[in-house]
Amino acid sequence: MKKIVFTLALLAGVAGAARAQDVSLGLKAGPTYSSFVGTQAPNQTYVFGFHAGGFANIGLTKLFAFQPEVLYSQKGSDLGVVDFRLHYLDVPLAFHVNADGLFFEAGPQVGFLLAAKAKTGNTSTDIRSSYNTVDFGYLAGLGYQRKTGLGIGLRYNGGFTNIEKSFTVGNVTVQNNIRNSAFQLYLTYSFGG
Repeated sequence: MKKIVFTLALLAGVAGAARAQDVSLGLKAGPTYSSFVGTQAPNQTYVFGFHAGGFANIGLTKLFAFQPEVLYSQKGSDLGVVDFRLHYLDVPLAFHVNADGLFFEAGPQVGFLLAAKAKTGNTSTDIRSSYNTVDFGYLAGLGYQRKTGLGIGLRYNGGFTNIEKSFTVGNVTVQNNIRNSAFQLYLTYSFGG
């Protein structure tokens, strides 16, 4: 039964994309300003990184569009003594409400951890094994983007899931409440549809 439902959903998605009014492909890049948030993440300082990748903007109607993306994203936080840097392959699924180029967006996002480093002074340590490999979150933002040419946007990415793996101390399992929080400013270039 699950396979039938999945197949029907897939066919509906393909049919919807085929009926789409217009599709444009594009590139985007810009700075990321991120930190960790949560109960066990006090006194965190935001750090700068960058993100870059591509997208497909699929016009569903004149007012609504769906924009799946694939992005390399740097995130992290600074504790003063230790600087944490996490590298993700993010897959945002943004739904746009358009008004003649001006857009508002929101949607889910999944990130796949590529690398994690902790830097103290001149020493960098690989800490990837302490972090979950998948990060589920959400996005919300606004900007200006046409089907062809340059665009600009500002987006917030928040995490639903804790980024650190749970660990056991004696008979107790500990799960720290620490999530990603990132602001992304970006420029886009769309290749018309």
